[in-house]
Amino acid sequence: MQYVYVLRSRKDNKNYVGYTKNLKLRFEHHNKGLVASTRNRRLLKLVYYEACINRQDATKGEKYLKTIYGKRYIKNRLKSYLTG
Repeated sequence: MQYVYVLRSRKDNKNYVGYTKNLKLRFEHHNKGLVASTRNRRLLKLVYYEACINRQDATKGEKYLKTIYGKRYIKNRLKSYLTG
């Protein structure tokens, strides 16, 4: 399985989108500062993920979530969760 995930920075309240084979380990790496793109944006929380059958599907999902339509999709999916 591959995972597409969205992390929300508690520092600047912005999202980071990525994909991985090991979601738990990748999340730990992000919060320990081992990932350059999120090092200065810690602490992060996992706000969304979806499982994919293969890497190709995961990369397509990641690319989509980085588009304006994907950002809107995530915003709508998480609206009630993030605002209470």
